[in-house]
Amino acid sequence: MQLLQAERDALLKPLATVTGIVERRNTLPILANVLIRKEGDALSFTGTDLEIQIASSQREGFSNNSGNDFAITVAAKKFSDILRAIPDKTVVTLDEDDGRLTIKAGKSRFNLQTLPAADFPTLAVDTNLRATVRMPQGQLKALLGRAQFAMAHQDIRYYLNGLFMVTEGNLLKLVATDGHRLAFASAELATSFDKNEVILPRKTILELYKLLADVDDEVAIDIAGNQVKFSFGSIVIHSKVVDGKFPDYNRVIPQNNDKLLTIDRAQLLAAMQRAAILSNEKFRGVRVVLTSGSLKILCNNNEQEEAQEELEVAYQGEPLDIGFNIQYLLDVLTNMQVENLQFAFGDVNSSVLVTLPDNANFKYIVMPMRI
Repeated sequence: MQLLQAERDALLKPLATVTGIVERRNTLPILANVLIRKEGDALSFTGTDLEIQIASSQREGFSNNSGNDFAITVAAKKFSDILRAIPDKTVVTLDEDDGRLTIKAGKSRFNLQTLPAADFPTLAVDTNLRATVRMPQGQLKALLGRAQFAMAHQDIRYYLNGLFMVTEGNLLKLVATDGHRLAFASAELATSFDKNEVILPRKTILELYKLLADVDDEVAIDIAGNQVKFSFGSIVIHSKVVDGKFPDYNRVIPQNNDKLLTIDRAQLLAAMQRAAILSNEKFRGVRVVLTSGSLKILCNNNEQEEAQEELEVAYQGEPLDIGFNIQYLLDVLTNMQVENLQFAFGDVNSSVLVTLPDNANFKYIVMPMRI
């Protein structure tokens, strides 16, 4: 039975949207599959790993001569690889017969095994809605970009392997920390909300950031009891939330750091990148030496190799010689697309506070290290 005909990109684009979360090796074989469903004039692709579910739908770019609705599941990675290997603008025909999907394109023909759509485990939707936040996609993408890089990765403290999202008053706040550094970013909203707190899994945040476009089109964020839903364009993401207590981030924000330095971000980034070449591969230490009018960046490694960079800066405070993990500084310099950053130092045992000049919507804290 012929299911549909479509140009390659009409299938590949929505398929690529959902395959990012599909794991090829699963205890449940069907989780390696994508659910393809046609209902009425809408064609949808759905992928899930039981924690996150992404669906992408479209209403044009395909024809269904039989007019019949259908639902099948097929290996997401194999289907995607086949479509990518087919020339652009080629018309692709999908046929289904006796549990197999046949993909025809020109003189090419592929047969893939399918699994019953009825067995596909879609996430149960949590209807206990607490708030719906609406904002431009580009604004949310920029906000995520200012916080997500500080998330922990495979930390035993599972609640740090994600992003803390808070609505409070007319603010949306995002916080990420791995225990050594912390990023805080906030944005003003058009509507005021009660306080809601959720921890979103790392995988959800990485996929969301990848799929959001830098446009003014709206994204709707539905916050429920144990789930958050993101809807934008033709994409809907459902994500479970992490069950845990996020640490009180306000306690680690330095309040009395009085050694202030405003510096050109790109200039400092270039100097740090050069110095990092000779940093210790395991500890990644860097010494930051501040004196009147000068900032020195010093790195060395186990082979007694050394790198030194010196920048002229507008600093007139007390001298300071302090160590950090250079990767933590490179992360903020790379992810903040701004002209200047302000560094507020305390003493050698105090965390540094990185902010935007005259802007309270971003804070980045890095603990010092002994070198």
